[in-house]
Amino acid sequence: MAVRVTPRGGRDDIDGLETLSDGRCVVKVRVRAIAEGGEANRAVTELLAKSLGVPKRNVRVLSGTTSRLKQIAVDGDPTQLGDTLRQLTAAKPE
Repeated sequence: MAVRVTPRGGRDDIDGLETLSDGRCVVKVRVRAIAEGGEANRAVTELLAKSLGVPKRNVRVLSGTTSRLKQIAVDGDPTQLGDTLRQLTAAKPE
């Protein structure tokens, strides 16, 4: 999945979906961790694992380790993961 990360975002949360200027759709994620020494990447993988209900070892950064835009792989049942991700990225009431 494509993810756009905001390090030092004040909280660990999935903020929904965003369409980039090139038309790609990404999952917006914010984490409290800073973007040094892999802290933000670790926080992102832990947040996604917890939110999707999979072990931490099933979530890994494929590309973009030093970028805000990352490709994340999640091992598990694609149907269940897709359903859970849709629920997590649905518009949240304010």
